[in-house]
Amino acid sequence: MARRNKNKLFTEIEVVDAGAKGKAVAKSPDGRVIFIDNAVPGDVVDVQTTRKKKSFYQGTAVDFHKLSDKRTEPVCQHFGTCGGCKWQNMDYKFQLEYKQNEVVNNLQRLGKIELPEVTPILGSEEIYFYRNKMEFSFSDSRWLTQEEIQSGEEIEERNALGFHIPGMWDKILDIKKCHLQADPSNDIRNFVKKFATENDLPFFNTRKQEGLLRTLMIRTTSTGEIMILVQFFEDNKEKRELLLNALEEKFPEITSLQYVVNGKANDTIYDQEVICFKGRDHIFEEMEGLKFKINAKSFYQTNSDQAYNLYKIAREYADLKGDELVYDLYTGTGTIAQFVAKNAKKVIGVEAVPEAIKDAKENAERNNLDNVEFYVGDMRKVFTESFIKEHGHPDVIITDPPRDGMHKDVVAQIIGILPQRIVYVSCNSATQARDLSLLDEYYKVTKVQAVDMFPQTHHVENVVCLEKR
Repeated sequence: MARRNKNKLFTEIEVVDAGAKGKAVAKSPDGRVIFIDNAVPGDVVDVQTTRKKKSFYQGTAVDFHKLSDKRTEPVCQHFGTCGGCKWQNMDYKFQLEYKQNEVVNNLQRLGKIELPEVTPILGSEEIYFYRNKMEFSFSDSRWLTQEEIQSGEEIEERNALGFHIPGMWDKILDIKKCHLQADPSNDIRNFVKKFATENDLPFFNTRKQEGLLRTLMIRTTSTGEIMILVQFFEDNKEKRELLLNALEEKFPEITSLQYVVNGKANDTIYDQEVICFKGRDHIFEEMEGLKFKINAKSFYQTNSDQAYNLYKIAREYADLKGDELVYDLYTGTGTIAQFVAKNAKKVIGVEAVPEAIKDAKENAERNNLDNVEFYVGDMRKVFTESFIKEHGHPDVIITDPPRDGMHKDVVAQIIGILPQRIVYVSCNSATQARDLSLLDEYYKVTKVQAVDMFPQTHHVENVVCLEKR
């Protein structure tokens, strides 16, 4: 018997909100929530559902009866296909409004937290060309647009250097111009693609696991330094050096030109040897006179200007007088730890990634900071009673965990020692709310400040100050 199609078409549905993961939100006639991929709050649309669950539908707007006054014209020719800037069709002031609402709703609804008057979200001065790191993938069978498919013409040029189509691991959209990273990023990417194509350097085929060129990473700093990392699948010295020498000649401003030869199934470089072809094996970022060394594997906030604002807020919330012992949990390369060090007696950073701690120690030495110490290890295994006994009871804890938030054992340890103040920096206010609810019996939230690090996307950072009750 034929399977009945459960997908529905809902007509003239008003979009009322913007939700998690950048999707628009509406209500269906049967009361279920509808998450819509391509609409803006205020639109009135027909929605073709693609998935049905007990409490919600997922769908796509297929006809627009009314366009929202919150809309704006996307600037990128790849908008709607790329998937990287889902909110580019929404005016920036409304992006900020929905990000602020998400943070407040998560803290109140999920965390059941009593909030003080919430400070308005801090928007980004630059809403395009703000990223300092971009990664692009090569493909010998690029994603074809609907127009190309319908044209009926044979497509000869199939090479791509760009981004994965959302949800498709083997399909790459060729990018002509990306509005996320400032020049010379687009010039470098377009040159690499053109040169490789003209010189018959094979682009990677994910399904067949063959080809020469795999990924291209471009990192820049506010001081004008540039790092290029080309990842090759095959170890072909002649072809590799042909491309790298061409890059060096065309862009003499490159500070660090590096490569990786990675023949394994996935393209992560963190278990690979990075080889410096020309220049330094690192670049430097600066902030308030502090220099931070960034290598190919380093984590550094991808919006340098907003990272500076984020760290200033964290330092303000820490309210250091100069005699405090500060623990910086999930310290990464120790950026926040060093940023607050001049205001503290001592700062101790803990991080699970050995390479990050190595960078943190080098940066501290370079910045002549003798009141910071860094330790490596799994947070819940390192941050123990014996660690605290050895290094001292913290007056202030700054914590900036990954998206999953803090492990419950780490939260329990904080409750066990009860520092006077906690500054919690988060890239996921839902898991932050969960952790705050566990701390709520012992701490009062006194300040909340959302910071927009990623304009044109739904992502938002949030900083919370907690004072001991």
